[in-house]
Amino acid sequence: MNPIICIAGPTASGKTALAVALAREFGGEVVSCDSMQVYRRMDIGTAKPSLEERQGIVHHMLDVAEPEEDFSVSRYCAMAAPIVEDIVARGKTAVIAGGTGLYMDSLIKGNGFAPFPATGVRERLEAEADEVGMEVMLGRLAAVDPASAARLHLADRKRILRALEVYYETGETITAHNLRTQAVPPRFTPLWLGLDFENRRDLYDRIDLRVDLMLEQGLVEEIRGLLASGIPPKATAMQAIGYKEFVAALNGERTLDEAADLVRQSSRRYAKRQLTWFRRNRAIHWLTRGPGMGAEEIIQQARQIICDCDK
Repeated sequence: MNPIICIAGPTASGKTALAVALAREFGGEVVSCDSMQVYRRMDIGTAKPSLEERQGIVHHMLDVAEPEEDFSVSRYCAMAAPIVEDIVARGKTAVIAGGTGLYMDSLIKGNGFAPFPATGVRERLEAEADEVGMEVMLGRLAAVDPASAARLHLADRKRILRALEVYYETGETITAHNLRTQAVPPRFTPLWLGLDFENRRDLYDRIDLRVDLMLEQGLVEEIRGLLASGIPPKATAMQAIGYKEFVAALNGERTLDEAADLVRQSSRRYAKRQLTWFRRNRAIHWLTRGPGMGAEEIIQQARQIICDCDK
């Protein structure tokens, strides 16, 4: 069978349970592909699988960064790719599971993200953006890379500055870089599985239930602890859904109930964006959970697909 299985899907769809089940059945290890589960001490709000949920299966790419760090897709790929290769080299199955589409696609494609030396370009761009505003910075990008400028929203400060940084550091636009890397054969050729729901309301109910469970488990206390330890409220990690809403509540900007409602709403919107992203991938075999269908029935669907693909 294929030694690499990718499990994609929206938040709260059951990716962890399926990944553990398949890793157990096919002698594998799980490689998390979640941009927030990489952070230590951020367990409840990221729905990081507990030791009990992992059921003795080795999990990689959890707790590999501090919350005050700016983790990136390039850093993720640099760390995760050798792990996948090592799992396969040991004759085991690498089960890559998560909902961060950019991370998963970049890992599989083997996109090159060479880190830039500390030349000060990024810091200069950040300072200039603070001084002249993002409209001017987007105009600068349009002058050298009109395709990127047309694609990016004025509010997308991070990607605008990143595109300018790439151009100033390499002389190549990020558009040209992306076109060049797309022409390169993928690093890995996995079997793709995707999780979806016949009734979207069932997914939303699971999301609402997850938020309730997070609160019962002590999400607010987890956030208080992070802030008390010195993690800046504006840190990238603290901008995750489930954190930024409650940070605002702890600052008195809204009530805890209002924050919880906002987390539910934002999570539903995020789930829709995740599905839109993954549906562009025609290699995905979709596992559809119907009304009343449990995890075992999804696992059985996955087994059947894996068996069919081996023929």
